[in-house]
Amino acid sequence: MPNLISLLTFAAAVFAVWLVFKIFSFPIKIFFRMLINAIIGAVILLAFNFFGNIIGFTIPITWLTALIAGVFGIPGVGAIIIYMLLFP
Repeated sequence: MPNLISLLTFAAAVFAVWLVFKIFSFPIKIFFRMLINAIIGAVILLAFNFFGNIIGFTIPITWLTALIAGVFGIPGVGAIIIYMLLFP
């Protein structure tokens, strides 16, 4: 059930960003670049938690970690991992 809520929250955020882009007439190319970056960040975060569970190191998926992974993509997930290793 928490994964369904996370997925619905992600979909609502994507829709809200799309709506803002449409209202302010930003180029749609930037929106799709941000969308792809967000999807890659979310998939890597979920995959890391899946495989990290085996070794006992997971990242709690909160609104902040989802935001960082969504905005910054792969470097954001790397920054979250480094932060969690330094400050457990």
